[in-house]
Amino acid sequence: MTHHLPAGRAQAGPYLVDVTPESAGWAHSSLRVLVLEPGGTHTFDTGDSEWIVLPLSGGCTVASADDFGHESFDLTGRTSVFDGVSDFAYVPRDARATVTSAGGGRFALTGARCTRRLPARYGPASGVPVELRGTGNCSRQVNNFGAAAPAGGGDGQGFECDKLIAVEVITPGGNWSSFPPHKHDEHRPGEESVLEEVYYFEFADHEGVPGLGYQRVSPSGPGRDTDVLAEVRDGDVVLIPDGWHGPSMAVPGHHMYYLNVMAGPEDERAWLICDHPDHAWIRDTWPDQPVDPRLPLYTAPERSA
Repeated sequence: MTHHLPAGRAQAGPYLVDVTPESAGWAHSSLRVLVLEPGGTHTFDTGDSEWIVLPLSGGCTVASADDFGHESFDLTGRTSVFDGVSDFAYVPRDARATVTSAGGGRFALTGARCTRRLPARYGPASGVPVELRGTGNCSRQVNNFGAAAPAGGGDGQGFECDKLIAVEVITPGGNWSSFPPHKHDEHRPGEESVLEEVYYFEFADHEGVPGLGYQRVSPSGPGRDTDVLAEVRDGDVVLIPDGWHGPSMAVPGHHMYYLNVMAGPEDERAWLICDHPDHAWIRDTWPDQPVDPRLPLYTAPERSA
């Protein structure tokens, strides 16, 4: 199994990226990246999966039709992943979805096999929790558009899905994120959940020079032997069925973006992780350092009255 898929390796049909459970060799998580020319349209059947349509650049209209009715949502979108939070649309399983873009753009379709059919919904950009995680050169920004509610209730924030968990992470140039390395490949109630994960990367250029970064995944135990040390660039994908993942390293001068898509067999939809014991201590140093002053790169827009 090749866990690092350079740009173009996962291309299929109309999709720049087409990661399915079958192509990844697992059971739950999917990611597609769709490119539409101005005036372009694309229709797909959701099948046994729920999907969130997230603009990476540009805006679109998402229509969902099934036996229960028809819904349509206009997504304002954004210029790029480095320019702002985007609104998004949730499309349920057993439906037909159509994405249409007057101005053209790139759109991520994040999916997960699921059991429950939830209603089609619009997710406003103003409702996306923007979190600053870590400090110092471990500072990063997390846009929790498709996150599960925090374990134990927390502040109650999260977007309801049956199985799908999806977030965006922005790492300023020179910083490390997904650090300390962590894993979610064992079922330990209340402590760790089993989740397959996709990383999809984009980078900010500098005066026309493309960016790049590095991604590490290391084996976490017998039978969990995923091992990756990859130079990653725009459009690259890393598949993480198991293992310690991190750091994700952004080279100086180029901000790194990655989209995380997760799903698994757990009854509870929860992001429960275990830090690598050799590196967990780094969290204890964070209160003594300031957050990188470059963050937040942007915040969610104010809610309309």
